[in-house]
Amino acid sequence: MKTSIVPYLVKRFLRFDKEQPFIFLSALLAFLGISLGVMVLLIAMALMNGFDNEFKKKLTIMNYPLTIIPKFYGSVDENLLLTLESEFPKLNFSPYVQSAIMARSGSKLEGGYIFGVDFESEAKVNSVLNETIQKNEFNKFDVLIGKTLKEEFALFDDDKLMYIFTHVEPGGMSVTPKIKRFNVKGVFDSGLSAYDKAYSYTTLSSLQTMLNLPSNQYSGIHIFSADPQSDILKIKKFLPESVSIKGWWEDNVNFFAALELEKASLFIVLMLIILIAAINIISSLLMTVMNRRSEIALLLSLGATPAEIKKVFLYLGIVIGTSGILAGVALGMSGLWILSTFDIVHLPKDVYPTASLPLDLSVKDFIFIVFGAFVIVIISSFYPAKKASEVDILTVLRNE
Repeated sequence: MKTSIVPYLVKRFLRFDKEQPFIFLSALLAFLGISLGVMVLLIAMALMNGFDNEFKKKLTIMNYPLTIIPKFYGSVDENLLLTLESEFPKLNFSPYVQSAIMARSGSKLEGGYIFGVDFESEAKVNSVLNETIQKNEFNKFDVLIGKTLKEEFALFDDDKLMYIFTHVEPGGMSVTPKIKRFNVKGVFDSGLSAYDKAYSYTTLSSLQTMLNLPSNQYSGIHIFSADPQSDILKIKKFLPESVSIKGWWEDNVNFFAALELEKASLFIVLMLIILIAAINIISSLLMTVMNRRSEIALLLSLGATPAEIKKVFLYLGIVIGTSGILAGVALGMSGLWILSTFDIVHLPKDVYPTASLPLDLSVKDFIFIVFGAFVIVIISSFYPAKKASEVDILTVLRNE
């Protein structure tokens, strides 16, 4: 038997047969099913990664990569800040004072937090605030508020906004909360309405005055790091026992675990599309085997080995499946290019962290999709190929 018989038979069996058109149609449906499955998987994984990265980016900006907080009152002070700045010159530090507040405008109330910061330092650790900080000069009792809060209260620049502090002070026979009017000096837009409504920023001295704190004492220190997972270990070794440090991911473990679970579930569900398409490969190959039983028996009687017959149908399934995978990759990449180039889908920015579709297909996901689809194709082709190699020559030829 010549070695060229296997590719020759594969080409021959792939041709359209006028007498048995449903075999070709079944193979075509398998091809299309695998193509669509791979395309949908590529686009879905790119979208999941894109939204995941956008949420991480927003949470990193507003929650800060690293934060130093005190274990005991007064343990985060100016001396610690100066020491950290000298030991880690490549990192950016921004001390802050924090207080829970109620913002009031007319009859409207909104709860949230106000941060007293050094705006020059804050601009280096928070890119969302940077642009607004550069445009304005902040004096004592000036405040920087979020876009959502500004729109809800219908505020303008230089309007007054009342803050009711949870910090209380004695007054006669009772204690009363501190109330102070701040001057609205600027507006920031993080892209997440929850932060834009709840967070306000004023100068360090303003909040230290309201909370009766000395000028060298802070509620904590925000740190910007390009590699927070690595830098947190270095800083931990250097910090005294009276303070601790946490990364932004430690406050959002459950959220990102849910995203990973959703991504894994989506991958499995969409992979079932390819699995269903692979059933068409099985049915197509089995129909081919049944239709070509006499030819297979004749080939075996003329000297073809069962291994060669098995290889023919295995290759036949792999050709159909691999062609579908390649077509799906081409369609998927084309779809990603179209979605990223043209503004086809527009998202509400107050709900999502971005107004356009975020797309980010990782190499890891691409390999998993292509490899998983290829494995399904091989497994689907194996059983029909095995059945073809087990054709009983005598029985088939006698009936023919």
